[in-house]
Order: sequence, then C-alpha cells, then structure tokens
Amino acid sequence: MKKKLFVVLLLFMALLTVTACGLLEEPAAPSATLEAVPLEIDQAEEAATAVPATEVAEEMEETAVPETETSETASGGLVVYEISSGSSEVRFELDEDLRGVRTTVVGTTDQVAGQIALDLSDLSTAQVGEIQINARTLATDNNFRNRAIQNEILDTGEFELISFVPTAINGLPASATVGQFIEFTIEGELTIRDVTETVTFDVTATAVTETAIQGTATATVLRDTYGLNIPEVPNVANVENEVDLIINFVANAS
Repeated sequence: MKKKLFVVLLLFMALLTVTACGLLEEPAAPSATLEAVPLEIDQAEEAATAVPATEVAEEMEETAVPETETSETASGGLVVYEISSGSSEVRFELDEDLRGVRTTVVGTTDQVAGQIALDLSDLSTAQVGEIQINARTLATDNNFRNRAIQNEILDTGEFELISFVPTAINGLPASATVGQFIEFTIEGELTIRDVTETVTFDVTATAVTETAIQGTATATVLRDTYGLNIPEVPNVANVENEVDLIINFVANAS
C-alpha cells in the first residue's frame, strides 16, 4: 500500500513539474502571415549609377531609343529577390540525452521572410534586408518538447519573432554568373527573445536563373548567451549549449 502511495505521489509531482514547465499549455498561434520587411535600397548606390538629367535630355534629342532597349536598360542594376517561404526552411539542431540515449533534436519552420538585392555583374552593391522567423511555428518531432520550447524556452507568447539584421557582407567576388556557386559571410545582429548579439552566418549561394537564387546560411549560437534555459523535466538531461542554425532559402525576383 505504501509503495502504491509513493508511486502515486511521484506521478503527481511529475505532473506538477510538467504543468509548471508549460508542457500541457497550448502555445500561442501565429498572429499574422509573415511578410518581408521591405529592403531600403542604398540611395548613394543608386545616385552613383544614375545618369544626370541634362545628359539624358541631350541624348534624347540626338537619337530616339527603341522601346526594347529602354526596357532592357531599366532592368539593369540591383534586382530585389524575396525569400519564398514555401520553398525555404529554417532549422535548429542540438544534442540532448533523451531517456539515456544521446539524441539530436531538430526543429524546423518554413515561416521565414526577407529580401535580398543583387546585381550579378557588380556584387559590391549587394544588400540583405532584415530576416524574420516566426518562432511560434518552430516544431520538432515531439509535442511535449514543442510546448516547452515555445512556452518556456523561447516564450513565443511574448516574443513571436526571431530577427537577424545584417550589418556587413564579406567575401563576395566582384561578380557572378548564373549557375556559379559563391561563398561569403553575413555579419549582423541576431535577436532571440529580448537578447541581441552579433552573429556571423556562413553562406553558400547560387543564382539558379536570372530571377531566382538559392542557398544555405549557417551559424552556431550559445543557449546561455540568449538565456535559453532548459526546464527540468523527466528523461531529459545534458542538453547541448551550442545550437546550430541553418537557413535553406530560395528567393525569387519580386
């Protein structure tokens, strides 16, 4: 009888722990469809390539430009590409001991948005806008873990979005052609919950066509840097501090 009471008491304590950790609470749903923050093209770069109005007027007087040539000229310079959520994925990975077995936890979402501006003939003018991820849509293969991640670790009820604001692009070649793979880095400010830290993503990308680019960006962050503490729950231990972030993206000319 005492043994049964002890087992019931343990189960009751485990249930209290689970409830306290938010494992039984339904996470908040996305508040709206994620949309890209419009990229503000650097006006200095546009001015540097602009032809003075007086010169344009003189040229128009001298010769009429066929409509096809005008259209072709207008399409030159920076092209804005927008990340396609339907073809893209954000993933995080870290290891933990689950019931005594070392396990790699993978969480994914396709709710990522952002814009990229490129001129393949002059990559020195390339720009990357703010990248946003809806943390409320991140999911692993375990619903209890998902609730812990959203309700306790990321607190997505209050902090719905994870954002990355690029501050520098390094290592780009002078130009690229369709089908050419290029490697470079993007440095910026990554905000998770209410903590912002400088993070550098390693990027591999290619223009698959004139109107579409695809690539992968990877970085490693530390949980404790962002205060992402793991709640104490049964059967989970030794959760890795290093978290790998991977963005597989496809962006189309908008």
